[in-house]
Amino acid sequence: MESRRGFASDNNSGIHPRILESIKKVNTGHRIAYGDDPVTASAIDKFKLHFGDDIDVYFVFTGTGANVLGLQAVTESFHSIICSDVSHLNVDECGAPENFSGCKLETIPTSDGKISPEDIAPFLHVFGNEHHSQPKVVSITQSTELGTVYSLTEIKDIAGITHENEMLLHMDGARIANAAVSLGLNFKEFTKDAGVDILSFGGTKNGMMIGEAVVFFNKNHSRNFKFIRKQGMQLGSKMRYISAQFEEFLSDDLWQKNALQANEMAKLLARELEKIPECRITQKVEANAVFVNIPRKYVDKILKEYFFYVWDENGPVVRLMTSFDTREEDIENLIRTIIDSIKS
Repeated sequence: MESRRGFASDNNSGIHPRILESIKKVNTGHRIAYGDDPVTASAIDKFKLHFGDDIDVYFVFTGTGANVLGLQAVTESFHSIICSDVSHLNVDECGAPENFSGCKLETIPTSDGKISPEDIAPFLHVFGNEHHSQPKVVSITQSTELGTVYSLTEIKDIAGITHENEMLLHMDGARIANAAVSLGLNFKEFTKDAGVDILSFGGTKNGMMIGEAVVFFNKNHSRNFKFIRKQGMQLGSKMRYISAQFEEFLSDDLWQKNALQANEMAKLLARELEKIPECRITQKVEANAVFVNIPRKYVDKILKEYFFYVWDENGPVVRLMTSFDTREEDIENLIRTIIDSIKS
């Protein structure tokens, strides 16, 4: 039975037909397990086309797995990780970063999801003090949890203060394709070339079925990662089914087409919401998320027709996400529901 496309999360969306077909194509015969297969080798080559030959790429099942294990590879338990207070690391990973790495998360309050060198500086006075966790990694999210996007200059500035203090820069790229489309840049320009050291590269939110990647731009940082991945329960035996998806995802600009559709639909949704006096957009719409203040009495009515998340109960502010498969008629139906809920 076909269900209506909603706006709760791009995780709720379907799988792109080309991705499904890619899985079907490799579902013949037997292949060596755990990534020692030609499909995985080809997928890794696709990553190298985008980022250069001097990288290490490892496929994992989940975004949390990519974030946590990527950070674990470059930290000791006495280190700290600096991130936004609304970061996925801090809010949505059930303490996994602290549990697996032993590191302390140092969080920075932010109104738009982004942190700056000025925000980071106050955490840097403790180097060498044995009573304090030692800052080791700055982690940023691109695009952010509030739908905003770091500019190339902002990333370079953060990389600057990070590297000046002999720290590393990690990027949670769960929605990296949406950010790339928003910036009009290729992946390498705002990651490797901008000073990012470790990248969690997301595919699931942009049309894949399952699978994320950890990309190391310095192979010294990944020298023990194959053991960390196995110990972290993220080594897939039938890895070719994840690899096939990435191979297709990174071919013929499928990633870009999917992200462009999601971003354009978010802009359309925002424009339509702005026509409704009772609705107020609270964040810049730069990727595929729209944050909007709607009076509570209307939110409860709308929730009877559409499931979505109330991001901030004080507003309330709700989060509406568009996906690669969102269509104009989906937005028309949602807007009609919102208007009807206000009028009734």
